[in-house]
Amino acid sequence: MRTALVDERPRRPARSRGNAIGGWVLTIVLNVVAPILTYKALRDQGWSEFTALLASGAWPMLDSVVHVAWRRRLDEFAVVTLVFLVITAVVSLVGPHSARALLFKDSAVTGLFGLLCLATLQARRPLMFYFGRKFTTDGTAASTAWWNGLWRLAGFRTTIRTMTAVWGVAYCVEAVVRIALTYALSTDTMVVLSPVLIYGTLGALAVWTAVYGKRARRKGEARAAAAAAADRS
Repeated sequence: MRTALVDERPRRPARSRGNAIGGWVLTIVLNVVAPILTYKALRDQGWSEFTALLASGAWPMLDSVVHVAWRRRLDEFAVVTLVFLVITAVVSLVGPHSARALLFKDSAVTGLFGLLCLATLQARRPLMFYFGRKFTTDGTAASTAWWNGLWRLAGFRTTIRTMTAVWGVAYCVEAVVRIALTYALSTDTMVVLSPVLIYGTLGALAVWTAVYGKRARRKGEARAAAAAAADRS
């Protein structure tokens, strides 16, 4: 029986590395580089801090639209992203209309993302399951089915829930730090620093996730090999 379970472990299909790298490059350009350059260009043209900052926020929305069009389907990840973009847009247009207030609201949204991660620990599948599927697969039916099939493994479920908890706590802390810096530093400084903090946190979490995921996978493979050896003996 154990051997049958080990043999039924989903096998990962071949993945297009070019698509994955292209997606990451596009995400960085549209979420970090383009907003900073747009803000500075509009400020040079005499736009106010608030309107320049609001206009530069259109690039992340374009990123989500491009990814939806690229994959030609609206998956759970895309839905979550679009919901947060709508929330950000609505929040940006209500309350005080100042650049500092807009930066504060932007920080609050990433804190909301952290809280959402923690809240989904009670759901059937936590949020990082869908994030993992987006960035680990290339969007094809075969790779998506492979990822979905991993959920039946207890070790995989534990790994995903741990990742979700760590990401949730990290982004809650990041939001608090960024809100404090928004009040302590100038708007021009925060326009550059804010995406650096967001994606610096993302980069650190991505590295941790990769290391932790590989370690968890090695442990799972070792357990499967031990089970197979015990079955043969």
